Amino acid sequence: MSQSGSLGTEEEVEERPVQLALVSRLVGYLRHYKARVAASLCLILISATASQVGPRLTQIGVDEHILIGDLDGLYGLIGLYFLSIIVQYVAQYGQTRVTELTGQYVMRDLRRQIFMHLQRLPLQYFDRTPVGRTMTRTTNDVEALNEFFTEGVVSVFMDLFTLVAIIAFMADMDWHLTLASCTMIPILALATFYLQNRAMGAYRELRRRLARLNAYLQENITGMEVVQLFGRQRQNLAEFDDEHLPYRRAEDREIHYYAIFFPFTEFMGTVGMAVVVWYGASSVLEQRIDLGVLVAFLQYVRRFFRPIMDISDRYALLQSAMAASERIFELLDHPTEARGGQINEAAEDEMAIEFDHVFFKYDPDGADWILEDVSFRVESGHSLALVGATGSGKTTIVNLLCRFYEIQQGTVRVDGVDVRDWDLHALRRRIGIVQQDVFLFTGNVADNIRLGEKQIETAQVEQVARYVNADGFVGRLPNGFNQQVAEGGASLSSGQRQLLSFARALAFDPHILVLDEATSNIDTETEQLIQDAMSRLMRERTSVVIAHRLSTIRNADQILVLHHGRVREEGRHDDLIRQDGIYARLYRLHYGANQNAAAELGTTTPQAPPPPPAGS
Repeated sequence: MSQSGSLGTEEEVEERPVQLALVSRLVGYLRHYKARVAASLCLILISATASQVGPRLTQIGVDEHILIGDLDGLYGLIGLYFLSIIVQYVAQYGQTRVTELTGQYVMRDLRRQIFMHLQRLPLQYFDRTPVGRTMTRTTNDVEALNEFFTEGVVSVFMDLFTLVAIIAFMADMDWHLTLASCTMIPILALATFYLQNRAMGAYRELRRRLARLNAYLQENITGMEVVQLFGRQRQNLAEFDDEHLPYRRAEDREIHYYAIFFPFTEFMGTVGMAVVVWYGASSVLEQRIDLGVLVAFLQYVRRFFRPIMDISDRYALLQSAMAASERIFELLDHPTEARGGQINEAAEDEMAIEFDHVFFKYDPDGADWILEDVSFRVESGHSLALVGATGSGKTTIVNLLCRFYEIQQGTVRVDGVDVRDWDLHALRRRIGIVQQDVFLFTGNVADNIRLGEKQIETAQVEQVARYVNADGFVGRLPNGFNQQVAEGGASLSSGQRQLLSFARALAFDPHILVLDEATSNIDTETEQLIQDAMSRLMRERTSVVIAHRLSTIRNADQILVLHHGRVREEGRHDDLIRQDGIYARLYRLHYGANQNAAAELGTTTPQAPPPPPAGS
């Protein structure tokens, strides 16, 4: 139970080395903000330099004023010292503002690029990619890059500029003492490399264990009804302990290495100060340097090791940014939908649909065909009903008609034109689909009908709602068409959502109407409300109907019976009943079940009604 839930999450925390190609691609997002980046770097340099002026002023004050008793000359140095503090804080404020805003602009550009790219990806991508993983790309991964741009890069440059400023001031005063101050750097570098690698190993293990723990929590909280129903509380608690123990051990190891690293760095800084005191004091006694130089060096040495600690501590942030950028660019590099040809209108004003020896499978490397040698034609203004068991290929035909997927063999034509030659947007605007699972967006009822299409006015929205008998329940809503809809349409019933889906399809006035199990979630009363609207719509448009309720399709001009991806029967309702094949058996099963249900309710139901006359 806990294993399966974690597999999809662990990829979020895999280790990624620093790759120059990824860094270069990330830096490319800054090219539109060169002036801001240049200003930020200048402010960082000013802030780093101003922050290190104090010890140098201390050296001048000691050597040139205090030792010779010139106390009046200290006032100017004190003024310069406060001025350097003001410059430092003003530069830090400006740098923070510029950097944070630049980072937000870059993240805005990146999020917009990802969102635009997602809308152009083929449907196959969303079939195979969990929604949570896609959401992680636009939220967590982008936020990791935001931290990289606004904190990681800035901090590294600040630390580097600070080190350069410290070394420059030290070397300007005495380069011999500067070399002595740097004797601890090789030892500190080796210790940092060793301890940081150990700490990062523990950190990665910690993240993996945290991912597994979160996945376990999410799975069990989501399935809490099942947990309580079957009394799994004690067993789940034991499994939770099994997941949490490795996490705690990994956290202990990480704390252990960081508990060693930071005190060791402080210790090396103290040793460095001791070296400076020993070498500097002897130099002062031998009059090779002045006392003020030693005082300034003691201040610089205390500041010298802090940037080194900070740079090493940014390694985890850099690695996280590399992992996030690799995943984001993998998404952005995923091929988008082929836009098709340049045809926007058919040569003839007709709405015919034709499948010509179509072969298709969702997995190109798979062995089994989903559709195998499927051929049929729906004349303009006629209706086609697709019948078959689950998995027979009915919805696949609709997906291929809308060109959500590319066929392997054969041809699909709309208005006599191969769908691959149509402009994709123009093709889909000709097709209106009413699906089984209706998705409504957060907003009001009218917006869910027009879907942001400004050309569809309020009067037209109300007209299509009346046409599909949706105006009845909309009129009973407190705010009518301005009534807010909860996420996913949770505030409406299945039948109400379905009626809005009909209105939505009609508002765009499609040439071809597809009803994909459109009445499966509708109660009998609601179904009666839309039956007359459905019949009118199907007479005016080329229609493709998928339904398990045979009563909704028996008046279709043409019925196609699918079995294991092949067309097994084809004809009108009367003809198929007389053939006594698959369709006839489905028909008898359907009405036989209704008769049994009616008998259990104590009602009288006659034998299965004879098929209605053609065209009724």
